[in-house]
Amino acid sequence: MPKLITSTVPAVIKKSAARCKKHGIILPTITQQMYPETIPDEIKARIKEIGLWDINPLNLFRITWKNDMQTGAFGAPNYLEIPSQITGVKARIVGLIGKYFPTGSHKVGAAYGTLLPLLVSGNFDPEVQKAVWPSTGNYCRGGAFDCALLDCTAVAVLPEGMSQERFDWLHSIGAEVIKTPGTESNVKEIYDKCNELGLDPQYAILNHFEEPGNPFWNYHVTGSAAHETYELLKGKKGRLSAFVSATGSAGTIAAADFLKTRHPLMKTVAVEALECPTLLNNGFGEHRIEGIGDKHVPWIHNVRNTDAVAAIRDEDCIKLLRLFNEEAGHRYLIESGVDPAIVAQLPLLGISSIGNILAAIKTAKYFELGEDDIIATCFTDSAEMYASRVKKLREQRGAYDRLQAAVDFGVCLGAQSYDNFLELSYQERKRIHNLKYFTWVEQQGRSEEELRRQWDPEYWIQTFEQNFEELEQAIADFNSL
Repeated sequence: MPKLITSTVPAVIKKSAARCKKHGIILPTITQQMYPETIPDEIKARIKEIGLWDINPLNLFRITWKNDMQTGAFGAPNYLEIPSQITGVKARIVGLIGKYFPTGSHKVGAAYGTLLPLLVSGNFDPEVQKAVWPSTGNYCRGGAFDCALLDCTAVAVLPEGMSQERFDWLHSIGAEVIKTPGTESNVKEIYDKCNELGLDPQYAILNHFEEPGNPFWNYHVTGSAAHETYELLKGKKGRLSAFVSATGSAGTIAAADFLKTRHPLMKTVAVEALECPTLLNNGFGEHRIEGIGDKHVPWIHNVRNTDAVAAIRDEDCIKLLRLFNEEAGHRYLIESGVDPAIVAQLPLLGISSIGNILAAIKTAKYFELGEDDIIATCFTDSAEMYASRVKKLREQRGAYDRLQAAVDFGVCLGAQSYDNFLELSYQERKRIHNLKYFTWVEQQGRSEEELRRQWDPEYWIQTFEQNFEELEQAIADFNSL
C-alpha cells in the first residue's frame, strides 16, 4: 500500500529526538490536532501564555482549526457562514477560517503533515539537511514557520511574481528564499529548481504537490473539522451537499474524501481559475488567484472522487477583494441589508477564499440546492496577505466608491451563474487523471504503474486510513526517546 513511512533510520531518529528534547520540542499527534481537547492539560496551560505566531515549539499544537482567539485555548472549529444577502442563493455556504492558524493559513498544517513522517522516521536530519518548500502560495510560509519552531533551516522556492507580503515575511523568519520565473501558474519552473537542488543531499525536497502527507493531514484534520462544523449547524433538516475547494496542491480537497465516508451523496467540487482551465478543458494560462491553478494535475489529487469542476474569473475575485475590504464596499453591503457583524469579518477572506465562495455559488445554482443544503469550503487565508494588492488596485484604478461597489456586487455576486461549471462523468474524470502522466511520469520520473494504481479507490483508502496508526505510534515513540 502507499506508505507515509517507507523506511527508518534509527541512528537519525535517536539523534533528532534528543535534539528536540534539548530544545523543548514535543511533536503533536494528528489526533491532537484533530481534537486538541486531548492535549495534556499542562501543555494547554502553557500554550495560553504565548502568541499565535510566536516562534515557540508549543505552537505546533496550534496547528488546528480549533484555536480559541479569545482565551488562547481551544474550542469549536473556527468558521464563517456567508449569508444569502451576499451569495444570492438559498443554500448555506460555510467556510473554515484559516487566519486563526499560526502564519494565518492552514497550509502550516499541510507542511507539518509533509515533514512529520520524514522526521519521525529518520529520513530528515534537521542537523545536516535543509527543508525545501516549493510553493505558489502559503505552503512555503507554513514550512518556514514549522522549521523555525523545530530549529532547522527552511528554503522557500516560489515564483517571483507572488505578493510582496510573502517575501517580506519569509525573510523576517529567517528562511532562505529562491525566486523562480513567473507567477501562480509557473509551477514547472519550481520543479526544475527543486530537481537541481535535490542533486545535493543537504536539501530535502518537500513537494506538497506529490507528498502524501499533505492530503493525509487535510483528510483527517480539515475533514474532521468540516464534519464537526456541519454537525453544529445542521439542525433538524440540514444535509452536507458539497465540499468546494480550490485545487492548488490538491491537499485541502482531500478533506472531501473524509467527508464522503460520512456523507456519500455529497459532491466534491474542484475550483480553478478560468484563465488557466486545466481541469475544465486541458487549458493553460496566467491568472491572479495566488496559490491555485498551476497548469498541471497534482500527483496527490484523487481525481476519481471529484464530481465537478468550477472555473472562476480572477477579475471577479480581485473586484470582490476590494468590495470586502474597502470602506465604501462595507458601507454598501450594510446598506444592502448585510449584518454589520458579518461585513466586519469579510477581511478574513483572501483571494482564493473569495474564489471558493464564487464556486460554491455556482455549485448551489447548478445543483439547485435549497435552504436545507450546506456547502462547506475553506477560507485558506485572509486579506491581510494581500494588502499590497489592494494598495496597488487603488493606485491603478482610483478610489473605491459606492457606484463601483454596487457594480461589483451585482456583476461578481448577483450575476454569478454556473457557466464554466462541469459535472464530471466517469470518462471526464479519467481524462483529468490521465493528465498526470505528462507532468509526473514524463517529467518527474514517477512510475506509470503507480499512476494506474491511483485510479483504484483502494489506493486512497490505504493512503488515508491505513497509515494513521503507524504514524501516531511513530510520533509517540519519537517523543518518548
